[in-house]
Amino acid sequence: MTHLTFAEAIIVGLIQGTTELFPVSSLGHNVLIPALVGGSWANDLNVAKAESPYLAFVVGLHVATAIGVTVYFWRDWVRIIGGFFTSIARREIKTADQKLAWMIIVATIPVGLTGLIFEHSFRVIFGVPSRAAIFLIVNGIILYAGERFRTRKSREADQQVMKEREAEPALVTAGRGPGTARAVGARVGGAHTSGQRAIRQHEMVSAIQADRRITSFTFWQAVLIGSAQILALLAGISRDGVTMVAGMFRGLSREDAARFAFLLATPVILAAGVLKIPDLLGPLGNGIRPQIIAGSLVAGIAAYLSVRFLMKYFQTRTLTPFAIYCLVFGLASVIYLSVR
Repeated sequence: MTHLTFAEAIIVGLIQGTTELFPVSSLGHNVLIPALVGGSWANDLNVAKAESPYLAFVVGLHVATAIGVTVYFWRDWVRIIGGFFTSIARREIKTADQKLAWMIIVATIPVGLTGLIFEHSFRVIFGVPSRAAIFLIVNGIILYAGERFRTRKSREADQQVMKEREAEPALVTAGRGPGTARAVGARVGGAHTSGQRAIRQHEMVSAIQADRRITSFTFWQAVLIGSAQILALLAGISRDGVTMVAGMFRGLSREDAARFAFLLATPVILAAGVLKIPDLLGPLGNGIRPQIIAGSLVAGIAAYLSVRFLMKYFQTRTLTPFAIYCLVFGLASVIYLSVR
């Protein structure tokens, strides 16, 4: 891994930071692209190798990716973490923040345990280019099916979100609205509603309304949605993509499913990265630490911009373009790897 160049590190960081949030599988791309490029990339950047320094590098980039996502959701995480501690102190789960904190915890347990036990086996067996290409096709099918066969409850939830968004200006300026939205409206009601301040106020109201909708679900439903992340241990299956599909199947709107998927993914990708940091600080990181820093900076910035774009995108648009991309790229990769 001593031959990792800054160009390679930056490209891998860009791929990781972007594809971790886009529903197209970061691991699948990090397996496929080196194989498609060939040469030193195929030799050095192989996640299926035992004690692969490339895997340590890629997973280490998860820390930067998680930081980028957390920066975007920092106000939400302040509320959620505060809800967790007040829930512990008062021994209650009453508010939306308290319930959302515990929903994230219980929904993360299945993928956390599965990853600790089976991550190495899954990586060795499935982390090869030909299989990653096949699972990328499967990911495209999942995304397409998730849109094509959306439940009526999920479609109705989309309409509810649109109605609440139309009412947001009144909530912000007058402080009149149901539940927690009233509290936010009262706090920001006297603020100037133009420019960046108005945008932040609308985002605050939207986030609290979204959390209220998400926490109307049961803990069991949260576990079912979170368990979909297990499929992302297969290179080519997108963590956020399958979690969004699971959320929509359970009745979440597309936008709320995306929000819940990003919130669920943050502790998982952060934990995965933290576990690999000791590897990068040891012999596996010798000679490439400056490249790691460069790749991490790019990954963090790409993750922040990606989640910012996607939260806007999923307000009005679908998973279908990503499904088509996965099907085309996966099929083209299968053909290329078969005939080269």
